[in-house]
Parts: sequence; C-alpha cells; structure tokens
Amino acid sequence: MLPPPVAVTPEILLDHPIPTWFGIGGRARRLAKPRTLDELRACLDLDPGLRILGDGANLLVADAGVPELVVSLAEGDFGQFSIGQPDQKGYAIVRAGAGVHLFKLINACVDAGLAGLENLAGIPARVGGAIVMNAGGKYGSTGDYVSAVEVLTRPTSGAPPELKTLKRNQIEFSYRFCALTCQQSIVTHVHFRLRTADPAALRAKLAEVTAYKKSTQPLSANSAGCCFKNPTLTDHVPDIGTPGTRVSAGLLIDRAGCKGLKVGGASVSDQHANFIVAAPGCTAADIIELMRQVRARVDLAFGLTLEPEVVLWGASL
Repeated sequence: MLPPPVAVTPEILLDHPIPTWFGIGGRARRLAKPRTLDELRACLDLDPGLRILGDGANLLVADAGVPELVVSLAEGDFGQFSIGQPDQKGYAIVRAGAGVHLFKLINACVDAGLAGLENLAGIPARVGGAIVMNAGGKYGSTGDYVSAVEVLTRPTSGAPPELKTLKRNQIEFSYRFCALTCQQSIVTHVHFRLRTADPAALRAKLAEVTAYKKSTQPLSANSAGCCFKNPTLTDHVPDIGTPGTRVSAGLLIDRAGCKGLKVGGASVSDQHANFIVAAPGCTAADIIELMRQVRARVDLAFGLTLEPEVVLWGASL
C-alpha cells in the first residue's frame, strides 16, 4: 500500500518536444518529470490516462503530438539503482528505477561481476520500457532476469492508485510481451536476480553481443530499432519455415522486395530490412505510410500480417 498522500505539485512543462530515436514527431501539450512516488501520484490525479515516456527508442509520435500528459520517469529515485550482496547460492538482487538507462545498468552489473544483463547489450531502453515490451534479442530477453516488479496502479472506478510488488511468477512474459501493460499500471522499479561470475568473462560477452548488434543493425541511423515483431507461421511458407516456427520479420520484408523502399524522408534500411530510418525532413506520417506499404507487401507475398513492434502514439496502422 502507498503511504499517506503528501501534497505535491509536479512541474508541468507546456508544448514540450517528445524525444525519440527517430528524431521526429509531434510534441506533448504537457510533460512532467516526477522525482518521487507522491509526484507521480499527483500526475495521475491530473490525468489518469497519462502516457509514460521511456527512452523514446521504440516510439513514434504522430506529427500532431498527443493531448495526454506525458510523464518521464528519468529523475529522482526513478533514475537510481542499487546492487545487493550475493546470497549463499551466488545470486544478488539488483533494484533499478524505471528511468535507469539499460546500458548504464548493464555496465555496472558487469563491473560488479553479476551475469545476465550483458545479454541485453545494444538494446536502447530504460528499465521500465524494457520490462513493458520484454525487450530482447538473439541472446535473451529482459524478463529472463526479473525477480519482481514494483508498480503503481492507475485509478479505476474511483479506487485510488495502489503500490504493488509483483513476484516473477505473477507476471506473464513472452516474446516482446509483458502482462504489465501501461494502461493498467506504471512500472516504478524492477528487481533483477543475477548470478555471480568472472567480470573479465562478462566483459568479453558484453563485447561479443555489442559487436553482433553493430554488425547487423544500423545503430547510428535515426530509427526505432525493429519496426515489426517476428511472426509465428501458421502455414508452411516455402524457403521460409514450417507452421509454428517464429521467423525473422526482416527476412520476410527483404524477400518481399522492400529493402530501399522509400516514402518521403523514410526508407527501409539496406542493412536490416526491419529497420526504417528517418532522413532530414522526414515526418511521422512518412514512417507510418512506409510501415503500411511494407506490411501490405509482406501480406501479399506470404499471407502474413506483421504486428508493429514500434509503439505508435496518436496514430495507428
């Protein structure tokens, strides 16, 4: 349960840009950066339907922006983490605020000789966003290392917000999915359970995962990472896979002849077909239209409807 309310008034910034890795998109009519749970609760009082902004690495905001209050949890306690002492079995609990940069946490854990999160190297995210989308890649997913998640529930049917700590077995994680949706609750802190290991070996693994990311993805371009989730086949697709197989969306997009496809300032990357990159002058509308065209081509070629991995604010496909 939450402690008794404390009267606070979070600072509200008006007509504020929403930073995303695309580097484009509309603005927030109101944006807040709460530093405490009381300030976050005050934000919910102002707008129960507020939107939570993470690192903006997996986000596309419509050119018109969004009317809801946008909340960034990068400040105060939400931007801090602590590393506990290993237990007798060689595991330690790392508690991280939702606003902690994932790369910062990974480096600290590697230096402390705690294994697991190095497998998430190269994933641009803050901890809260990584949990909500179960961010991951070839080497693992965020949910693999979670022991508990602290959430603040949104007010429903007159019930006030409630602070809860959910254990790992109370949370459903699957491919790019977590049952903790932003519509129902707000992730405030995450507990990771990591095993002790040799720091030198962990640094080598970190370098390996980072090198793989750099060699296969256009990390320096203005993009939001993979635009579409890797689908699971329901029918046999020649030279692609059999029913029940999860296949690369990038492979499907490539085979559908989409590499290099452009709409305005948006283009499908020649390096990785599941990346859409934004050139100077690009608009969110360009990205959205290109995503629609890519999805239509894949549907026509393979009878598969790709599901967006990029989060869309103020727009839909």
